[in-house]
Amino acid sequence: MPTRVAAALFGVWMAAQGAAFWLLPAWQDPIRLAAGFATVVAVLFGMRRRRPARTGPWQLLALAVALSAVGKTVHDVPLAVQSVPLLAPAVTLALLAVYPTLAGALVMFVRYRTGGSRDRGGLIDALTVTAGAALLSWTFVLSPQLRDADLTSTADLLAIGYPIGDLLLLAALTRLWTVSNRRVPAGFVLVAGVFAMLVVDLAHSVPGLEHVLAALSTFGRLPLYAAIGLAALHGSMHALTQPAATPPADLDRKRLLLLGVASLVGPAVLLVQVGLKGRPLDLSVVAVLCGLTFLLVLARTAGIMGSQRLATARERGLREASADLVSATDADEVADATRRAVAQLLPDVPHRVVLAMAVAEPGESLSAEAAAQAAEDRASGTSARLLPTRDVDWAAAVRLNQYKMVLRCPLVLQDRPTGDPLVGVLHVGGPAWALVGLQRSLEVLATQVALAMERIALSEEVIRRNSETYFRTLVQNTSDVILIVDEEDRVRYASPSARPVLGGDPVGVRLPDIINPADRDRLHEVLAGVRFGRGPAQGIDFRALGRHDSELMLEMHVRDLRADQTVSGLVITLRDVTERRRLERDLTHQAFHDSLTGLANRVLFADRLEHALARGTRDGTLVGVLFIDLDDFKVVNDTLGHAVGDQLLVAVAQRIGGALRADDTAARLGGDEFAALIENVQDPAAVEEAAERILAALAEPILVDGEPLQAVASIGITTTPEADNADELLRQADLALYVAKGAGKNRWRRYQTHLHGAMVERLELRSALDHAVNEGHFLLQYQPIVDLNTDEAAGFEALVRWHHPARGVIAPDQFIEVAEESGLIIPMGRWVLDEALHTVAQWRRVLPRARQPYVSVNVSVRQFRQKGFVDQVRASLDYAGVPPQALMLEITETLLMRDDEEIWADLAVLQDLGVRIAIDDFGTGYSSLGYLRQRPIDVLKIDKTFIDDMVGSEQQLALVSGIVSLAQTLNLTVVAEGIEDASHRDILQRLGCPLGQGYYFSSPVGPTEALSWLTDSRAVAA
Repeated sequence: MPTRVAAALFGVWMAAQGAAFWLLPAWQDPIRLAAGFATVVAVLFGMRRRRPARTGPWQLLALAVALSAVGKTVHDVPLAVQSVPLLAPAVTLALLAVYPTLAGALVMFVRYRTGGSRDRGGLIDALTVTAGAALLSWTFVLSPQLRDADLTSTADLLAIGYPIGDLLLLAALTRLWTVSNRRVPAGFVLVAGVFAMLVVDLAHSVPGLEHVLAALSTFGRLPLYAAIGLAALHGSMHALTQPAATPPADLDRKRLLLLGVASLVGPAVLLVQVGLKGRPLDLSVVAVLCGLTFLLVLARTAGIMGSQRLATARERGLREASADLVSATDADEVADATRRAVAQLLPDVPHRVVLAMAVAEPGESLSAEAAAQAAEDRASGTSARLLPTRDVDWAAAVRLNQYKMVLRCPLVLQDRPTGDPLVGVLHVGGPAWALVGLQRSLEVLATQVALAMERIALSEEVIRRNSETYFRTLVQNTSDVILIVDEEDRVRYASPSARPVLGGDPVGVRLPDIINPADRDRLHEVLAGVRFGRGPAQGIDFRALGRHDSELMLEMHVRDLRADQTVSGLVITLRDVTERRRLERDLTHQAFHDSLTGLANRVLFADRLEHALARGTRDGTLVGVLFIDLDDFKVVNDTLGHAVGDQLLVAVAQRIGGALRADDTAARLGGDEFAALIENVQDPAAVEEAAERILAALAEPILVDGEPLQAVASIGITTTPEADNADELLRQADLALYVAKGAGKNRWRRYQTHLHGAMVERLELRSALDHAVNEGHFLLQYQPIVDLNTDEAAGFEALVRWHHPARGVIAPDQFIEVAEESGLIIPMGRWVLDEALHTVAQWRRVLPRARQPYVSVNVSVRQFRQKGFVDQVRASLDYAGVPPQALMLEITETLLMRDDEEIWADLAVLQDLGVRIAIDDFGTGYSSLGYLRQRPIDVLKIDKTFIDDMVGSEQQLALVSGIVSLAQTLNLTVVAEGIEDASHRDILQRLGCPLGQGYYFSSPVGPTEALSWLTDSRAVAA
């Protein structure tokens, strides 16, 4: 039976039952029972035919009707109630259970309609109305009845239970009323039936109202039954268990009026009681309910403020989304902007966004279901609908299956110039309660997205329409030559760029005639391969003749477009890459050759060595490797400058290359390091002869800027009998070079097995030195600097010693060079400075003020190059608590010749601070005395070699005398090093040298012995 027919029959039946109920009072009980049964059947039939998403509330409604009909019928038969034990309490409970059952059904409808939404405002509104109604019920119904009621009486219990149940129903009914019931007629019918029941109960509970509402109260619960049955049979009954299509208004005029009336109930009750009885009754109840109403109104106001803040945030999010959509250039950027906007509209709420940009591809037919859905979207416009996930498109549902509900909003533009008004569909999956409040904002966002997509589509259409013009312009103006070649390899079309590149118009000319004759066979193979379907040919170089018969290098790309009717031939693109290939050759040469000398670099040398070893293995020839290192080249750079040093390196490279055979390879490995590869020889003596020729070539002075310079080199040699791989050969040649330098330089040495042990020993020494620096295995000894006139110590030079756990105390000449090479000299020098200052601080605290010595510390060049050296010295002085005058820094003479202004600026700062600067071993570094006037120097220390020879050499004596005199002229203090006997002291004293040091006075001693030496008043030396 159709549902509409069933609804009509049920309506006629209930109308007949109502008439009979009015006209036949004696038959009211069976009529009520028949009406209740018909209503239960109607509810079950409606559930079966309409198939609502949730059946729980309808089952509760059917149960409430059954309890009401059966309970009221049995209650009206006194004899049956009195004759059956426990029947009276059961009937009473059944009649009272009708109210919570109905309220439960209404609450379930509220939950389903809101989708579980946290509608705090609707709940507060319902509680406010209920609080007002509770005050009226208590004042005019419950309170009078409770004064005279007998709670053991069934009638009195029902008289009190009905008003309480009515309050419960009123709360649920008000909550349902606050949910949007637009386009849900079944909801209106159900609300009307429950309201009729409340009116009937009010007529029976309040004296005097029974006559006013007699027309309605006569029918009892029949209006409720009819409303429940008709609602269940109506076509919209399933909508009551689905989320509302539109969110409820936060606070409209009707709800505001209802809240206002509920808030005025308390004052009205007080006025009535005072006016009628002279004083208020149950004042405490009135006060509690009025206070509760006031608190609910305050909570409602706070909720409205929160909603306003959320609306403001969403408005701001929509504005930002609008700005992002305006700047979007493609669909992906639109999708990203949409996702960001939804994330701002749903802060801290899990969700997912699916934006379907295209409904169907051009020429693709839609299924009937998809076509119907698209038609519904076009008709609804940008109106968001809340749907179960299973009801949306399959492609979107798969990505949103973690959520039960989806907010679906079509992107529709009416009068769209590009065709279909349906641009796409925006889906947002998430909790139903959050989606209900998002509908209006999502509709605004959907409109903005649709406009952005329309703008992008129009831009793409303009680009598409202009593409042909663009292509024509590009072809006419491109520098590449575009040719169309027919089956006979004859040029049928040539772009305008062909004339300047090829020196003439090639149209009508066969393509092989343009290409260099040596490349024509290869060209034929390439064209044949493309025609036979091997695919396009890419990036093939061919030579051709250009303007003025110049040779060009052309990069060719060939595509077969013979099947394209607009082309019908091979499309050949030629690009002039002559300069590019020349640049590539130059770059390749630079990558494998030294930029200064033009020799092979380390990479090319290693590659040629690998190939030479492979050839030697095949033909049994010998391969030799020479490592060549210039001796004392650093002095040239320091004294004459890097420009002169570069010229010297170029000349050395030319001489090395000239001393080798054509089959040999000369290379520069870096700095002043060279190498030579000797191959295709049978005897190791041939490799040694090559080394002799190189030394002989370098023996002649080299003229640089008209000045002769001597290039002295050391050479390390190794051959394949000693090793069979490149790495081992290079390592052995390096070891041999190390031995050659140690043997006195300007010579060559061949690798021998024992050299490996020497190098291992050096590496062990470096490793042990690293451990010693970290663990502090060093000690300082102090050698006095003596006033030659008084034989009293003016200061001490701090000399570092290494306390090796196995070898004992090691002198600095055995490890300083290793420390310099490895960089360990920096932390070692820092420790020496701190320890020396700490020691001199202890001395100065013990000694009288008249005898305050200073300490002299040697400083490496690498320490000066370190950033912050001046700050380090200043910090060490502050930490030790000694004045700057207690410190003298000794630098090497080679530093004096450097043009490093930063180093000299640091020395000037230290000198201004009060620290004295001394030149150590003066006279051995080939420096000009003129530098002394230009540098911040305080002290000259004459090298020991001058002191040793001045006794027996008048020339050496005159040299020392000149140094002392020059120093005095420049106001510099002189310290003579290496005084071994009294004759040295006497000569220096006679020459006017003020200070000296050496074993004649004392060997280096520890800090305690040095302090004893200072306090001893005896003569320094016998």
